[in-house]
Amino acid sequence: MHIIGIDLGGTNIKGIVIDEHGTILKQHYVATHDNGDTTWRVNVLEMVLYLKNWLQEPVAAIGMSAPGLPDEYNRSIAFLPNRLNGLENFVWADYLGEKSFVLNDAHSALMAEATFGVAKGYKNVVLLTLGTGIGGGLLINGQLYQGLSQMAGHLGHLSLNAADDEVSIVGMPGSLEYAIGNYSVSKRSKGRFESTWELVEAYRKGDAWATLVWLTSLQKLAVALSSLVNAFSPELIVLAGGITFADSALFEPLKQFMDFYEWRPGGKKTPIVQAHFGDMAGAIGAAGFALSKIKNP
Repeated sequence: MHIIGIDLGGTNIKGIVIDEHGTILKQHYVATHDNGDTTWRVNVLEMVLYLKNWLQEPVAAIGMSAPGLPDEYNRSIAFLPNRLNGLENFVWADYLGEKSFVLNDAHSALMAEATFGVAKGYKNVVLLTLGTGIGGGLLINGQLYQGLSQMAGHLGHLSLNAADDEVSIVGMPGSLEYAIGNYSVSKRSKGRFESTWELVEAYRKGDAWATLVWLTSLQKLAVALSSLVNAFSPELIVLAGGITFADSALFEPLKQFMDFYEWRPGGKKTPIVQAHFGDMAGAIGAAGFALSKIKNP
């Protein structure tokens, strides 16, 4: 059995062919060309045809990771304003001529780990993607939880301080996304640093201001994760995204903050691990989701 996974990003379209064990047999990249028209749609089709021609065998299904909120049947993206013109309500199965399932991009990262990665075998998992913004996903009783309007898992919009004047893109004050997302580094550091990478490098060198800004962000992340533990009692927390490349500069202070904030009845800690998949996580997760849909329709 072979599955095609597509990750539709703003800059690039990434595609893979995998088998049911998650082995990547082929991968390919093309530019998205989101220029206000529907050129990007043709590029997706060309990607799929390229992968099918390479395989020379029928595919069981196609999974697609895309920004926005899918419809209740995961056939199309129902809501994504101001990007990828023509994406909303576009039914991919009709266009591609194959069984096709569409998934939010952060949910795809979770499905990559739950199907083939560090969360495989777990039933209850929380994943956060730490990057420009903060996304996430919830695995409950072994199933991706999408919720009403497929919007579950927008964990970056948790409020850590209702009195904060800074609001997230959905209007939440004092959001986790503002507290640690890469987009807010300049403002959080009073213009001293322009990216998380710069901030962390200065922290590693012992810069006092960088240390204050970075550890404050990690303190807030620990409070948010501890709140999620209280709400969902997961078996595992997975952290994904570019900010996790800070490695020990992230995970060691975070562990100390979790020791302080996490409620641990009976002394049980919730493991926090780094995601296994990187650049291809969206495509892998989309394929994993498609695989789950055809196995459990």
